[in-house]
Amino acid sequence: MKLWLPKFLIRFRQFLVVWVVIPAMFGCLSHSKCDFEAIFNFGDSNSDTGGFWAAFPAQAGPFGMTYFKRPVGRATDGRLIIDFLAQALGLPFLSPYLQSIGSDYRHGVNYATLASTVLLPNTSLFVTGISPFSLAIQLNQMKEFKNKVDELHHSSDGTESTKLPSPDIFGKSLYTFYIGQNDFTSNGIVGAKQSAPQVVSQIASTIKELYGLGGRAFLVLNHAPVGCYPSLLANLPNNTSDIDAFGCMISYNNAVVDYNNMLKETLRQTREALSNASLIYVDTHSVLLDLFRHPTSYGLRYGTKACCGHGGGAYNFDSKLYCGQTKVINGSTVTATACNDPINYVSWDGVHTTESANKILTQAILNGSYFDPPFPLHQLCNLHPIG
Repeated sequence: MKLWLPKFLIRFRQFLVVWVVIPAMFGCLSHSKCDFEAIFNFGDSNSDTGGFWAAFPAQAGPFGMTYFKRPVGRATDGRLIIDFLAQALGLPFLSPYLQSIGSDYRHGVNYATLASTVLLPNTSLFVTGISPFSLAIQLNQMKEFKNKVDELHHSSDGTESTKLPSPDIFGKSLYTFYIGQNDFTSNGIVGAKQSAPQVVSQIASTIKELYGLGGRAFLVLNHAPVGCYPSLLANLPNNTSDIDAFGCMISYNNAVVDYNNMLKETLRQTREALSNASLIYVDTHSVLLDLFRHPTSYGLRYGTKACCGHGGGAYNFDSKLYCGQTKVINGSTVTATACNDPINYVSWDGVHTTESANKILTQAILNGSYFDPPFPLHQLCNLHPIG
């Protein structure tokens, strides 16, 4: 019997055969610490560590039930990819830029907010649910943060800067992007294809501006296979032909592949214009697609079924009743509750991945086999185990 291995393990084994030259910008390797002293993250709910709920307080359980044991502003049951990445680099969890109480920005800032888009929204949060904190706004927040760091560092009274980094931090940080999903899913396939060139162009232009601020290392995560999301699958008509052998939507996943190819090419072109910098395309799509298709191969049980939701069945998702909500439906009060074993699920609430899935995705990122071009993170940092 042939032993089946997850794709990222196979690719990692292949990656070990090929050695890469470490960019001169990082200098000598350190075995006692990480070359990156901070992370600055830009994104949406896939990497929001509390920014949205700091601006609009309301989050309740069962979010956060697995790791934090309470809601902490993350759209999942526990930790996100950005949390695991910070742990691996030996850094604390990132404080949201919008969180005024208890934040510590000495090791980075998280500008991501739930429902954010790359492009400026042409609607209101209270109409369509799209966040006002688009990528352009997040970039402006980053610029303001840098200005304040420089200003307070040179002021006579240093008490205000105790929770801020030194001004030289910006050239010694990792800049991460996990954004664009809402631009894609909020406009349908046709709208997503039409806006894709603008979306990838905006990401590239943001990276160039951050480069001007001193940034030299950028990780850009590509789009997830949204065609496998329970939230989309639950709304499909019966007997549709738009389903592949693994139960995912063919049309949406094909559109995601087209977008990811465009993003990859745009980053390649942008890379040529940025000297002495590392601009890395991170193919988390391939890992997550394999997770949805073969959850049991990773120790999970359910791929396209949500842990937290309502309705049961193949997807356990009801667009009228999201995870944690309680409503009166057909005369009865019902609540979208969480399963008892989120560790066995890929999808947390039909839209976001569970902590278990996020951990697997992060492990794939850390082994380096999904970087393009190759980026020896494990050589630049003495990586910590993620528990």
